[in-house]
Amino acid sequence: MRPRIIPAIVVTIGVLATSALPVPAQTTSKDVAQKASETGQAIKDYTVEKKDEAVAHAKKITADLEARIKELEAQASKQTGEIKAKSQAQIRDLKAKRTKASQKVTELSRATKASWEKAKEGFADAYRDLASAYDRAAAEFKK
Repeated sequence: MRPRIIPAIVVTIGVLATSALPVPAQTTSKDVAQKASETGQAIKDYTVEKKDEAVAHAKKITADLEARIKELEAQASKQTGEIKAKSQAQIRDLKAKRTKASQKVTELSRATKASWEKAKEGFADAYRDLASAYDRAAAEFKK
């Protein structure tokens, strides 16, 4: 009887241990929109003296959104017919907005003290536009 009890206890402990682990949260389109809003404000808070940090932050958040766009693109490739055509159009729009945001990162990196505020505003607007477009596209993909 004893040999059967030990495996049962081990299995029970394993089940209890894994059920106590936190489940990784799915990033929702609302999370992306919220992050876009926060990011726009965060970039605006950087001073020209912290330009390198601002550029690094801008590159990171743009790359993060790029990864999410690639996920949508992979989903779109599995679709068919009219839905696929609509999805591909959304992906093209996202890529155009991503290109604009990337250009604004470049402008941010080249900004002088005199052009800093305009460069920050330009990136914040482009990123917010990209994140909003992503939010809409992600919502469509869920339908």
